[in-house]
Amino acid sequence: MTQSLPTVLITGASTGIGATYAERFARRGHDLVLVARDQARMEALAARLRAESGVAIDIIKADLTDNADIARVEARLRDDETIGVLVNNAGAAAHGGFADQDPEAVDWLIRLNVTSLTRLTAAVVPRFLRQGKGAIINLASVLALAPEISFGVYSATKAFVLTLSQSLQTEIGPKGIYVQAVLPAATRTEIWERSGRDINTIQGVMEVGELVDAALVGFDRKEGVTIPPLPDAGQWETFNGARQAMLPNFAQSNAAARYKAA
Repeated sequence: MTQSLPTVLITGASTGIGATYAERFARRGHDLVLVARDQARMEALAARLRAESGVAIDIIKADLTDNADIARVEARLRDDETIGVLVNNAGAAAHGGFADQDPEAVDWLIRLNVTSLTRLTAAVVPRFLRQGKGAIINLASVLALAPEISFGVYSATKAFVLTLSQSLQTEIGPKGIYVQAVLPAATRTEIWERSGRDINTIQGVMEVGELVDAALVGFDRKEGVTIPPLPDAGQWETFNGARQAMLPNFAQSNAAARYKAA
């Protein structure tokens, strides 16, 4: 008897990267749960994908910075045993650098990019562990590795996503749960316009379809970290290897000699 494909829940699914993930997973035959604020766009996307692929699609209209809304999505992730893939894609950037950002806007950004992703992941992981299977795709950014590029709090939120993903790989990966961090560079989505930035001033902008297709190649390979724009995988391996080489040296009872007073 052929085992049915898992349902995929995708946040930020009304447009851009999230909508493209929906298209790609629908083509693979997965049923979908789409989550976003824009119900009209999700309805239009769902109607098209149902006609094209014949998959079942549910829609949850939700603002993931609203406690009541996120609680409904958490409940679906906890209770719906058909959901086997969570795509944490919802996110945004803020205007300007750190010094230019309004505290309320910063708080909203952290709640969307960090808190909601963490809560949804926490909601689904216990069930995945009981089932002994499941996959989580977390959309981070190359800015997680590039603090020199000033993008305000956005870069820090994506560094959190990368670190959380790697930590989960270590903790729950051996128990049958696959966690992938995807690190796009500049991608042609509405995030630019919404954050007050002109995408036409950015060099090397990737189209959304190419980004998601590359990310899914990494997904199929079970990569822990997928960086679609990076030509030389050895650069990431060298970087990550250098980081890991430091770990044994952190466990010291005394400060390093280089910090001793002369």
